[in-house]
Amino acid sequence: MSASTANGSVIPRSLSEAAAALAGAAARKRPVRIVGGATKLGWGGIPPPDALQLQTAHLDRVVVQGDGETATLSAGTPLVRAQAILARSGRMFAADPHLGLGQRPAATVGGVIATADSGPLSHRYGPVRDQVIGITAAISDGTLIRTGPRSSAQQDGYDVAKLLTGSYGTLGVILTVDVRLRPLPTQTATALGSSADPDALQRAVTAIGAAHPGLEAFDVAWREGRGGLLAQLTGSEASVRAEAVAETMSGCGLEAAPVRAIDADLWARQRAGQRSAERAVMRVHARREELSAVLALADEVGATLVGRAALGIAYLALGVDRIAAARTGLPAGTPAVVTDIPPAARGAVDAWGVTSGPQLELMRAVKQRFDPAGICNPGIFVGSI
Repeated sequence: MSASTANGSVIPRSLSEAAAALAGAAARKRPVRIVGGATKLGWGGIPPPDALQLQTAHLDRVVVQGDGETATLSAGTPLVRAQAILARSGRMFAADPHLGLGQRPAATVGGVIATADSGPLSHRYGPVRDQVIGITAAISDGTLIRTGPRSSAQQDGYDVAKLLTGSYGTLGVILTVDVRLRPLPTQTATALGSSADPDALQRAVTAIGAAHPGLEAFDVAWREGRGGLLAQLTGSEASVRAEAVAETMSGCGLEAAPVRAIDADLWARQRAGQRSAERAVMRVHARREELSAVLALADEVGATLVGRAALGIAYLALGVDRIAAARTGLPAGTPAVVTDIPPAARGAVDAWGVTSGPQLELMRAVKQRFDPAGICNPGIFVGSI
């Protein structure tokens, strides 16, 4: 069956159809906008208005491999559906970003990988690129690239899976992803501690990390001069272990709250804090020891903040007019990317804040290698790549 088309879009039903659609667009020199669940179409720069939409909706399979340790997920599969299927076997894909600002959790596997989106589980399992062990993608000359445990293909020495993760679709169309699976926790509990002192929270992060290395998730939240830490434990002794973390929090001068054995709402709120329909969201990668400075900056620019306490990753929701001040106020060398931008401000805000340098030149060279036609999500990535 051939790919369906309508209103300037193409919806391939197979990997080969996706590759053929991309090659056809390249032959016509027509830019392509890759669309999954349409939950992050406002991220990055602005694509050309005449771009052909290549939608991955029909690519929606989930295959758990025989070892039970890995799975192959098609790019158009909603992540919430993939996780539900994996949960039947007591497994999960350890990526838990917010799944969309609308009523439905529509974010797809391909979109999550393409933007390297992540959530609280990255504390234990690392960034989403660490969960990806293979990938199948189409590039603009119509070639299908396959790498990973079921392929021996090489691409000029590139680790293609890691290269495409976080590339915002500018190198090609992600079609399937091979991922590691982790045990799905059956019991969780969360310890909470709060303070109005950024330095106290920073000291507590160091102490808790040293005393309790087995945390499933470890987050920070901050709003209007006060915030706190959330530490999640798993397993049959989750509540007991969480009580021990709460004691450490108290010993660090934090105001400890009762341990929460039913904690899903706490973590849903943390994920929700990474997105905004009304304000801009700036994703910051600071060093852990700079947490107190980032919290103080949040107050200065009128931002709310959630993030990974021990990883230095923070999401600041702030007014568009405060983005420049926030970037200037960050510790030197701190990367900061604006993800959500209110529609009225798109085009007036540079999402990336990078206009030159050796890293940008390297990215341009990689773009030329994988997409010499320049049709894959043009204008979206750093430097309008």
